[in-house]
Amino acid sequence: MTTTAEILKRVRRIEIKTKGLSNHIFAGEYHSAYKGRGMSFSEVREYTPGDDVKAIDWNVTARFSHPFVKVYEEERELTVMLLVDISNSSLFGTAQRIKRELITELSAVLSFAAATNNDKVGVVFFSDKVNKYIPPKKGRSHILRIIRELLTIEAAPLSSTNVSVALEFLNSVLKKKTISFLMSDFISNTFEKPLMLASRRHDLVGIHVFDATDKELPDVGLVNVQDAESGKEAWIDTSDKTLRAAYTKTFEQHKRYCAQAFSKSGASLLAIRTDQDYVKILQGYFKGR
Repeated sequence: MTTTAEILKRVRRIEIKTKGLSNHIFAGEYHSAYKGRGMSFSEVREYTPGDDVKAIDWNVTARFSHPFVKVYEEERELTVMLLVDISNSSLFGTAQRIKRELITELSAVLSFAAATNNDKVGVVFFSDKVNKYIPPKKGRSHILRIIRELLTIEAAPLSSTNVSVALEFLNSVLKKKTISFLMSDFISNTFEKPLMLASRRHDLVGIHVFDATDKELPDVGLVNVQDAESGKEAWIDTSDKTLRAAYTKTFEQHKRYCAQAFSKSGASLLAIRTDQDYVKILQGYFKGR
């Protein structure tokens, strides 16, 4: 069993790595990508050449006999929601890290980027049900709590993936618009309807996390495999080219389904493999908004 001290060390390692990325790489892109709700009056200052004459405050100008302009600042107060898949399939991975580890790093980076911009962050942990909900709040201690939960939370044995329950929960609990990141391998039944409803209310971004062997079955001969979500076992001959081709075709069909579902709903979808550099992918997304 993992001790409290070990958990705290892991939380600290994640904080050091991901907070540095957020502060030096993503914070500016995040701020530019997600604007606040409008502009609010901040103060007045003396007019300088080049200022927009429409911003002149005529009452203050008349009082002091030389021009002053109104200064506005962006109202942010955004809410970021992380919808995190913790089903058993998220524990799979054959390269640098398992899917859950990648999801944890992505969640931490996005949380610190939001915190740097003084936005609230909340989390919905889900598998075949909503396992835990952390309401949106601000502050470093809150972000560290989220990271601790990401590192320690577990779903029930043989838990499956149900994206719909996470989206339905988001729609029912959060009535105001949020920026929501849905992170999963999307090994799930159809989810178009709740996805459509969620994307109408929220700024929704899907992140499809997958492993290289989700797409291509390695040729290692006869092996015994187990389905992480159903627990079913079977012997398969991975040297069979027809089997490997069918395996890849199934993955590509599923990937197309996800892309079409998100496109139809008007939401964005990123795909990140467990051995890929997620920094470049997130940067590209933020800059392209």
